[in-house]
Amino acid sequence: MHLNQRVVVTGGCGFLGSHLCEKLLDAGHEVICVDNCFTGTKANVFHLMENRRFEFLRHDITFPLYLEADQIYNLACPASPIHYQHDPVQTTKTSIHGAINMLGLAKRIRAKILQASTSEVYGDPQVHPQVESYWGRVNPIGPRACYDEGKRCAETLFFDYYRQHGIRIKVARIFNTYGPRMHPNDGRVVSNFIVQALNNKPITIYGDGSQTRSFCYVDDLIDGLMKLMESEDRFTGPVNLGNPSEFTILQLAEKVIEITGSQSKIKFEALPQDDPRQRKPDITMAGKVLGWEPVTSLEKGLKRTIAYFEKLLTTKQSG
Repeated sequence: MHLNQRVVVTGGCGFLGSHLCEKLLDAGHEVICVDNCFTGTKANVFHLMENRRFEFLRHDITFPLYLEADQIYNLACPASPIHYQHDPVQTTKTSIHGAINMLGLAKRIRAKILQASTSEVYGDPQVHPQVESYWGRVNPIGPRACYDEGKRCAETLFFDYYRQHGIRIKVARIFNTYGPRMHPNDGRVVSNFIVQALNNKPITIYGDGSQTRSFCYVDDLIDGLMKLMESEDRFTGPVNLGNPSEFTILQLAEKVIEITGSQSKIKFEALPQDDPRQRKPDITMAGKVLGWEPVTSLEKGLKRTIAYFEKLLTTKQSG
């Protein structure tokens, strides 16, 4: 990336967005953080407000946005089942209207644009590990469809704008990511387990705990997104970004209990509808084209994340 690029990050107050804003500023760029703060929080970017190259704009991307920039990272969309199922129509609008508005902006100002897509485009996969050429197995009318199908349609729009208008696009399919600044009540498995363990409450596992997930630490993921944005224009993706180390949900729960030294016991509950049985990215393409692979072990990443939540819970209790 050339110095002094102006970069727009939609969803910039969210978990991933705030880390991305921080890394872009560290690299010397101007950052315009755009967020309506539905699930993101300004607290995630307070420490950046003093930086003269950082600007915060409260805006909902389902409405058009007019500004000048060199690059756009489109991360805006509720990403946890609790949040995206709270207002499923709005979730779909954010993915589809939001993509149309951001692609329209990129077309007008000739910016390069990256879409934060998701491993959920693969649904409950019959191919394992998941490769980019796999079309997925998604229930189009289930409770998760607002997110899954919204993201799939956003990918369609990106490639149609690329073919029809020659927009410079990048599409990243992000697998489970965790780290500091996750929302404590977002219902995602890592934050759930850590908060329950720190409070010595029962750790809730849905199903028998044999379903698998692959957990990527946030710093690794952000590094992958930035490498993708900087890759040659002819490489559009989609490309998987995630950690291929696969763990069962039960293994994750036991690891969190071990690191926190918690008294928590594990309790099992019914599996939600359309919950994927397994998740593991094939990251061959990311390695070959971007020279990227995650470097943070689950143990190291969990320790950093637990330290963040310990501080957060202590502050809340003392407040």
